[in-house]
Amino acid sequence: MEVPIFTPVRQYINLKDEIDTAVQKVLNKGNFILGDEVKEFENSIAQYLGVKHAIGVASGTDALQIALMAIDLKPGDEVITTPFTFVATAETIVLLGGKPVYVDIDERTYNINPELIEEKITEKTKAIIPVHLYGQPAEMDKILDIARRYNLYVIEDSAQALGAEYKSRKVCTFGDIACISFFPTKNLGAFGDAGMIVTNNDDLAEKVKMIRVHGSKVRYNHEILGVNSRLDTLQASILLVKLRYLDSWNERRIEIAKKYNEALKDIDEIVIPYSEPYNKHIYHQYTIRMKRRDELAKFLKEKGIQTAVHYPIPLHLQKVFSYLGYKQGDLPISEQCSREVLSLPMFPELRDDEIDYVVKSIKEFLKDKG
Repeated sequence: MEVPIFTPVRQYINLKDEIDTAVQKVLNKGNFILGDEVKEFENSIAQYLGVKHAIGVASGTDALQIALMAIDLKPGDEVITTPFTFVATAETIVLLGGKPVYVDIDERTYNINPELIEEKITEKTKAIIPVHLYGQPAEMDKILDIARRYNLYVIEDSAQALGAEYKSRKVCTFGDIACISFFPTKNLGAFGDAGMIVTNNDDLAEKVKMIRVHGSKVRYNHEILGVNSRLDTLQASILLVKLRYLDSWNERRIEIAKKYNEALKDIDEIVIPYSEPYNKHIYHQYTIRMKRRDELAKFLKEKGIQTAVHYPIPLHLQKVFSYLGYKQGDLPISEQCSREVLSLPMFPELRDDEIDYVVKSIKEFLKDKG
């Protein structure tokens, strides 16, 4: 049996008529840049989250960069974040001349450990970027308390967590600004790159809208430096269709995670995902930990099962950030997790027989390999 870690094809087949109709409507109108569907999708996301403003941009990475531009990140400013995430979280800080300051993670949730944040704050600190990794919300109450006491911005990196909840409140609604990715593998995925910025701050929203179109309110009148980063109308039309199904897809992910958990919970060698009892973890990834991670991944590949490592090298040890001076051992929890994490197949259309095959293969590995 072949089991992909993710495939967009099954979802498209299920929604083919709706998506094809939506796309054809855009093609017929020919309004491909900031068309009606973009505004409709922005309004739908704002309503879904319960926020005042949602502004579509070209990618989740652009969302992070534009958010940092909106808070006036200057060269030399420091931004506290996690090293256990995709590179875009820190890359965008550096592209604007800022300095990422890494804080180690909680071993259970893989999110930034708020108990370690305060000691990293300096007079140059401008913001904190918590990442809701794998679909599990970060510890927002503690992070927001620190931010308030030190007058810092909070930018939620919600690329993997649209629909997740912290204490019965959706992520993306806690910080000054939040960033969403609609990369095809995400819980709500486009047919290419797409992203969004959400906020309740009127001034930040106005600035974000200007930045995404070259820093202008009126065409050819440029008031601030900006970029070219707009959500394509075609992508918005597809996302509008798919948004109607997001909650049911997230519930299916939770159901799949429960099946994995039940089957793997008594295996001493495997650490199954932990979810805080007050969180709604939506399992963008279902990620286990195991010391023999690479051996297991190789075995599963031979069985036709795709897996992935999110992430094999923490950011503080990446060559691109070597100038920051971090060394092996500085952030031990992130380093340990990077050696042990393995993401198993996870998407709403994953069948029960495929889940059973993955579990059976893992148990076969443990039996054969001792």
